[in-house]
Amino acid sequence: MGTISVAQVDPRVTSFLEKPRKMLINGSWVDAVSGKTFPTYDPSTGEVLATVAEGDRADIDLAVKAARNAFDTGPWRKMSASERGRLIWKLADLIEAHAEEFAYLESLDNGKPLTVARAADVPLAVDLFRYMAGWTTKLEGNTIPLSVPYTPGAKYFSYTLREPVGVVGQIIPWNFPLLMAAWKLGPALASGCTVVLKPAEQTPLSALRLGELIIEAGFPEGVVNVVPGYGETAGAALAAHDGVDKIAFTG
Repeated sequence: MGTISVAQVDPRVTSFLEKPRKMLINGSWVDAVSGKTFPTYDPSTGEVLATVAEGDRADIDLAVKAARNAFDTGPWRKMSASERGRLIWKLADLIEAHAEEFAYLESLDNGKPLTVARAADVPLAVDLFRYMAGWTTKLEGNTIPLSVPYTPGAKYFSYTLREPVGVVGQIIPWNFPLLMAAWKLGPALASGCTVVLKPAEQTPLSALRLGELIIEAGFPEGVVNVVPGYGETAGAALAAHDGVDKIAFTG
């Protein structure tokens, strides 16, 4: 089986790889606070594909603060469930429109066959976001029968109410970069949470391209933040941050 060179891919992919990739914090593409970058490689050739901003504790702190502000005071909190669903569905449409681009990015950055990325990774990510878009209006509580003894004349009403937990820190592995991002982002966004996503340092490119589409889809600033970096620095800082309400981790 032959390998794919950067010169052979979609011109949109070549253009994406030529620019140093920044991190997404509060709706803007920014350099790391430290100014550091790291290379990401084509595992089949050892060729450097792109240079990526290297996030660490300082960048994670900025991203968590952005996610917290977006959750506590931003327009995301005031959106109806159906409005959130429409944004998630639009994101799925955008991924589908750029399916070939994502397939090449997955193949180059991860090393998997292009045919697999085309047939599985990208369409499954699209399907997942559409599935979760439908769930935005299906998350509801229950009225619960009480087990307390009956008291003549007394009235009781008991119920559960499902609410978003807040800021979710998400750390994903290298084996299914786009699909793992979808599995993490979809449920969190459907329930109304905000996110700081740390992609695997070996395969950050599809998550960064996804961040561009999240902006294009119209998600409010700070709802999704993408901070590439190493597990022992950026990942550890995210997992330990006291501003994060929930961690979603696949190692």
